[in-house]
Amino acid sequence: MNITKQFFGTTPETGDAHLYTLTNNHGIEVAITNYGGAIKSIKVPDRNGNLADIVLGYETLAEYVRNPRYFGCLVGRHANRIGLGKFSINGTQYQLVQNNGVNHLHGGPKGFDKKVWTASDELIAGSAVLHLNYLSAAGEENYPGNLNVNVNYILSDDNELRLEYRATTDQTTIVNLTNHSYFNLAAAGNILAHELTLAADYFTPVSKELIPTGEIRPVEHTPMDFRSSTAVGARIKSDYEQLGFTGGYDHNFVVNNDVGELRLAACLHDPTSGRVMEVLTTQPGIQFYSGNFLDGSLVGKGEVVYHKYAGLCLETQHFPDAPNHPNFPSTLLRPGEEFLQTTGYRFSVE
Repeated sequence: MNITKQFFGTTPETGDAHLYTLTNNHGIEVAITNYGGAIKSIKVPDRNGNLADIVLGYETLAEYVRNPRYFGCLVGRHANRIGLGKFSINGTQYQLVQNNGVNHLHGGPKGFDKKVWTASDELIAGSAVLHLNYLSAAGEENYPGNLNVNVNYILSDDNELRLEYRATTDQTTIVNLTNHSYFNLAAAGNILAHELTLAADYFTPVSKELIPTGEIRPVEHTPMDFRSSTAVGARIKSDYEQLGFTGGYDHNFVVNNDVGELRLAACLHDPTSGRVMEVLTTQPGIQFYSGNFLDGSLVGKGEVVYHKYAGLCLETQHFPDAPNHPNFPSTLLRPGEEFLQTTGYRFSVE
């Protein structure tokens, strides 16, 4: 196991950022910057032992500062969309920044992805660990309460990258934290031939503005059914209203089995390289986003142009717009409580 640290750049607003590279004894390598907690690269072997980088991202800090598609970053205070940017706590209404049309998205224009986190690292038995901390002041992006957030990135010798999230507040607020990495297990081309399995019998349909309607709908007999391994592109152009809204998948799926228990939520397989990634989570939902809004305007690592479907996201989370739907699992966090979330990415080959 090994951890290296190097200077990554500086910004006038947030100061110096560094890049931490965690490596295990099997050669798996994960590079993370404390600017936005962004995973810059994940290098894993294919069936022939050849290492390749399986996440989308950039080479420089300046590009992450401009990052319009949240490549690899930590998302908060509240991941995903909040309709009209409004929610209420105990009769008090809060108006968040509307940075996605009339809606609030991923914590606002200066969310957790735009902050330099305090970082420390250590090697412990069988793992390389990066600790990140950020104190989000009351009123930041109009959220109530001072929120203290800790996220640990743990690369184990079992070929698993685990993210452990913790948060506490001094005033009742809302919290929904996730990571927004875009994966492409082939490390080239698009993800339409990737085979995906989701442990989800239900999903949450959205309006044409991509805000959940409040319905929790069975996936059975719809193109949203990934309960058995299915190519991402197999039904992506189906004549199904939900896919028409988004130009592909951008939906929250309800993960089966008990919330709070670490269980399998998704399995992604690239037949060409043989790479497999399993996603485990304690969260109630997982947002499957197929990279529909990538349009060729962004150039990433190695001068690769990111076209539509260049990568996909599997964001473990609470449901979008949860504060406005009493039937959804609550994202309220009160003083004296602790937000806890664990997500694991387990890598192997077939």
